[in-house]
Amino acid sequence: MTLGRDHDPIGFHSDSLPWPDIRLSDTDRLEAFSDGVLSITITLLVFDIIRPEYVPGHLLDKLLAQWPNYIAFFASFFYVGIIWLNHRAVFSRVRYCSRSLHLMNLLLLLSSALIPFPTALLSTALQTGNSFDAAVAMEFYAAIGALMCLSWLLVFHVLSVNPHLLEAHVERTFFPQERHRALLGFALYVFAGMVGWFSPKLALVILLALPVFYGITSEGLIETRAGLLRRLEAGRHRRHDG
Repeated sequence: MTLGRDHDPIGFHSDSLPWPDIRLSDTDRLEAFSDGVLSITITLLVFDIIRPEYVPGHLLDKLLAQWPNYIAFFASFFYVGIIWLNHRAVFSRVRYCSRSLHLMNLLLLLSSALIPFPTALLSTALQTGNSFDAAVAMEFYAAIGALMCLSWLLVFHVLSVNPHLLEAHVERTFFPQERHRALLGFALYVFAGMVGWFSPKLALVILLALPVFYGITSEGLIETRAGLLRRLEAGRHRRHDG
């Protein structure tokens, strides 16, 4: 769909857009592709749980010895699930996609698909009991987490500077404020990577707490689904009264 000077389905006059002619698309294909990538990522996690070799009578011991693999599986599963929740919440506020938004979304999917790998490395390093290997794995995990937050920051920036891509009910200050959430996550991942060499336990707490934070704030740093519904209802009332 191409927006010209005579027709602007977004509700903006084309003269107010950054370019006189701009090609935009609906979010359907982007969301379908993203759901597919995330669903494949979350399905492949189970392959990190290896069937143990054992002698008769010692299966339970071997299963219990793999406890880091189970923790890594559940951590990665819920982490990818939380990424999906955040992605759904973001694009429920987006009406149209530009090329820059498509590109930033691809970067986000790349970093999200990498999450299971450092998680599996960390679980393996914890099983070996080597503190140096565990520290290296933790640094790698923190680096991938920081990359993911950076990709979210770029998505939020594109939506902040291109408000014509948003649904009409979305406050124009919403995504500029969301950039702070991404910056906070980026800073905490970098901090976790720095302290991982000196205090692995503190770094591990930070790494485990960040997905919880993003799960709680999946609808936005200051907005909740209930608040959004109330605003939509108030808008409908205003239009009805008018």
